[in-house]
Amino acid sequence: MAAINTIIFDLGNVLIEWNPMHVYKDYFDSEEKLKHFFDKICTADWNEEQDAGRSIVEATQELVGKYPEWEQPIRDYYGRWTEMLKGPILGSVEIFRELKASGKYKIYALTNWQAGLFDIALVRYNFLHWFDGRVVSGEEKMRKPFPEFYQRLLDRYNVKASEALFIDDSARNVAAAEAMDIRSILFQSPEQLKKELSNLAIL
Repeated sequence: MAAINTIIFDLGNVLIEWNPMHVYKDYFDSEEKLKHFFDKICTADWNEEQDAGRSIVEATQELVGKYPEWEQPIRDYYGRWTEMLKGPILGSVEIFRELKASGKYKIYALTNWQAGLFDIALVRYNFLHWFDGRVVSGEEKMRKPFPEFYQRLLDRYNVKASEALFIDDSARNVAAAEAMDIRSILFQSPEQLKKELSNLAIL
């Protein structure tokens, strides 16, 4: 097994907490409405279309046209998006700091994130500038878990899959990386990540 010389981080809910429930937890007057909103209107698949490069304005206007009775909660999805971005996951950022300070690894970001919204995160969080490079879905017009998105990072930064370690909170995205022979860790907490990195003799 080749030695690891490259670490690839997902960002959302690995280094930065993001959750629509910060806006919608008490938004509706029933659990049924909340469930309907996320299952049928502002769905995960819909959000991922914007991650892959679709305009948030176009996406919002289309849904408002389809579901006018839900107009305000639809508009608030991106209108109040910064409230969903809770802040750094401090334990993970500290792990990132340790890896960076060791000087042993190239460290990259591979993230599903709408391009304009990612700019907000770049302004807010200095640690996003510590990476040796990053590949952002909204800029590339492709996203995880599609293999060409992972390949884009490997090719751009001359990374060998067998020498990389990928960290992501999505089992789907981890499985896609492993199918490309990229060793992976399914992130659950900073403590769990630190233990797994220690087991690999990385930290």
